[in-house]
Amino acid sequence: MTIKLNHTIVHSNDKRAAAEFFAGLFGLPAPVPFGPFLDVEVANEVTLAFMDADGMEVQTQHYAFLVSDAEFDQIFGRIKQRGLAYWADPGKSQKGRINRHYGGRGVYFEDPSGHLLEIITKPYGSELP
Repeated sequence: MTIKLNHTIVHSNDKRAAAEFFAGLFGLPAPVPFGPFLDVEVANEVTLAFMDADGMEVQTQHYAFLVSDAEFDQIFGRIKQRGLAYWADPGKSQKGRINRHYGGRGVYFEDPSGHLLEIITKPYGSELP
């Protein structure tokens, strides 16, 4: 059997705002309700199930997404268009910059609940062409 990640729950201060932010920024279809969740599916059949934290403190997480060069340009364009802060590193010390690890491009930014999202065009550890 091939084991794959199928879904993960993303606790949010406002699941609708978080799911719509994510879907809009990444150019994905609108979130779909499923029980207490708003689901957004990415291309590799993994679902992000956004759920309200119901007044509890959201424990922020890091979510990294491998994207094509064209997708990076589109998503990064939306980041800049929305005036979102972005960084080249997870420690957020290189504000307003992107990284070029392994010959690709990468950038970090936050969602409305403070989760650190990342888009990269080359997987970490990949060899240079």
